Amino acid sequence: MSIKKITTEELRRMEGQEGLILQGCGGSLDEWVDGINDMLTESKILLDGTKFKAEKCLVFENEGLTCLMFPFTEDIKLNMGKLAMWRIQTHGEFGGKWMSDYVDNRLGGFISEKTSEQTKPDCKLIGEDGNIFNLIGIASRTLRQNGMAEQATKMRDRIRASGSYDEALCIIGDYVNITGDEDVDEDMDSSMDFGGI
Repeated sequence: MSIKKITTEELRRMEGQEGLILQGCGGSLDEWVDGINDMLTESKILLDGTKFKAEKCLVFENEGLTCLMFPFTEDIKLNMGKLAMWRIQTHGEFGGKWMSDYVDNRLGGFISEKTSEQTKPDCKLIGEDGNIFNLIGIASRTLRQNGMAEQATKMRDRIRASGSYDEALCIIGDYVNITGDEDVDEDMDSSMDFGGI
């Protein structure tokens, strides 16, 4: 398969880009790309013989669905008005969303590299009980202790909507810098109250 697979976190780091996301794409993804190209060409949405290339399309999993993203690159010529109407008319069939709308409403918004790295507090999770509820509790407590109660709530909401343990860990990593004993300053570590954990 020539279509690149990405994570939802990678998608959230693609701020400034736009595209069309189709949800629930089962079977051969290359056939999906060919079929959508044919439909959009026939509807005079894709113009001047341009087509979405499979190697530029992206696939990711979210909420139990395989989602296919068709990026709006410079080599694609589109009638955006017709595409917007097509997306609405076929929403029941394909669940089409603009990428920016999908990221904002399904994934909690885009992650800005600068702000996310600067505002994440250190959180000692390495070496702790790996039960996901325990890790969520420690990360939430760390966020609240750093005046970030709103981020703690957002983190928990995103984890509830996630589909796997690995995805939940990635979400925790979006909000805190995951550290171990050797990474945490001893003075800070001794002053933290982990509630006996």
